[in-house]
Amino acid sequence: MREIVLDTETTGFDAENGDRIVEIGALELFNHLPTGKTFHVYINPERTMPKGAFDVHGLGDEFLSDKPKFAAIAQGFVDFIADDAKLVIHNASFDMKFLNAELKRAGFPVIPYERALDTLMLAREKFPGSPATLDALCRRFGVDNSNRELHGALLDSELLAEVYLELIGGRQPDLILAQAKNEDDSPVDGQMRPRAARPKPLPGRLTEAEAAAHTAFVAKLGEESVWARYDPA
Repeated sequence: MREIVLDTETTGFDAENGDRIVEIGALELFNHLPTGKTFHVYINPERTMPKGAFDVHGLGDEFLSDKPKFAAIAQGFVDFIADDAKLVIHNASFDMKFLNAELKRAGFPVIPYERALDTLMLAREKFPGSPATLDALCRRFGVDNSNRELHGALLDSELLAEVYLELIGGRQPDLILAQAKNEDDSPVDGQMRPRAARPKPLPGRLTEAEAAAHTAFVAKLGEESVWARYDPA
């Protein structure tokens, strides 16, 4: 199962009245494991920023002036989220509204809202009444967000991926089955298979004295006891 954890940074809060996306950060999960594939781009919003609008982002007019416009990166973004992958987004309605406004402006089909999985709603359902910001969830799950002094779309996506995996039940690496591999050590169509049996069985740990004590104990229980009927001796 392919999923894309995604975050955007914008010039403001109103996609319908001129605010634009200035950064997209996304990473790929396959069967809830990061593949290492990411999509990250800064975007020229084609407008002058309101004074102080990017104080929390560390971005500004000068930094963004030579960055590509959304239309120039739209195809790469669409290709990255292709195959109807689920989009994991914190406060999905906000990001989806901006993404669809940009895609529509660039002449691309909009993304159905059904593709989005909103981790904000997921957190509120799981922990009703508790803070559900990304920072609050990082604290709850012990996710290190010490580098989040300034917002950044790719960093927030990486943090959200860890939070998301905790929200859906926690990462349990000991329960992950070994992947089937081709001769070049690559996974076989993402399929999983149990680990192979040990080439040499482990030696028994039961001593002769313990075995004799067990036999004597079972004899005292009588021939009709469960132990007597099923004891291999």
